[in-house]
Parts: sequence; structure tokens; C-alpha cells
Amino acid sequence: MTKSIIKAIAAIGVGMLVMVAWQRAASPAAAWEAELQLLNGRLADAIHAKDIDKIMACYQNSDKLVVFDLIPPLQYKGWDSYKANWEGFLKQCTDAPTWDESDLHFMGGQTWAFSHSIVHMTCTMGQDKKMDIVLRVTNGYANFKGKWLIAHQHISVPVDPMTGKADLQSKP
Repeated sequence: MTKSIIKAIAAIGVGMLVMVAWQRAASPAAAWEAELQLLNGRLADAIHAKDIDKIMACYQNSDKLVVFDLIPPLQYKGWDSYKANWEGFLKQCTDAPTWDESDLHFMGGQTWAFSHSIVHMTCTMGQDKKMDIVLRVTNGYANFKGKWLIAHQHISVPVDPMTGKADLQSKP
């Protein structure tokens, strides 16, 4: 073999090693992000189906769960407290609520992660009164023995500081 052929084979080998190393480094990130995408999709589907058990299966079943929601009180501490909040809300919806998430971004690693997104939520409440709002949602996730769950959630809307009124239709 000539020196140029040996150099070409060596270059190809090094290139393949770099590609394999990059793929192995990229795969774990892609795996946890894909799992969190699925978790968020299951949550949206469960909300639309008004299935409280499937909704709550997306959250850490613990007194350590903390959620800052739009609906008072100031915060929900614990899984049971937040489940009661969802139950009360879903009873008021006379149709299937929507939870359409966009602008979803993740950061984190193999054991914890965060996301932020914009959610368009609709629901008919009571006497055909349509709730149609845009929310900002930040989730903190924890990986519990290979299962990702929401361990912290913060839902908010922008507020006009001059009037103190919420902007429920805010656009990015």
C-alpha cells in the first residue's frame, strides 16, 4: 500500500471514531429530551380527555411537589393539593379543554431538566362562557429511577404594572 492510501484509511478511521463519539455524546441528551416531549404530550392529551389520573401521573406523587398556578391559592404544596385543584377546574369545563403547547425549550441533563413554553388553553365553563387564555409555563422535571416527572411547575401570565390587570391574550 502506498503512503497516501494509508493516510486516507487513517483519516477515515479517525473521522468514524469522531462520529461515533459525537453520536454517543448526543444520544443521551436526545433521549431525555424525547422522553420529556412525550411526557408533555401525555399531559396535554390527559387534559383534553379530562382524565385526572393520567394528568396526575405526569407529576411527582409527593408532598414535595410545588405548583404556582393561576388559580388561587398562591401555591399548591403536594400532589394531593394539586390534584384537588385539577379536579375542581375540570368539573367546571363543560367541553374538552385544550392545552396547545408551543415554543417549547428544554435544558438539563440525565437526572433533572427544565422547560419553558407558551400554552394556549381553552375551555367552555358553565353557561357557554369560553375561557381562552395564553399562559407561560415553566416546568422543573426530575428523573425518578428512569421515569421523568414534573416536580415543580410555574404557570403565569404577563401583568400590566400600571393597571394590575393580567394580559390573558399576550402574544410572543
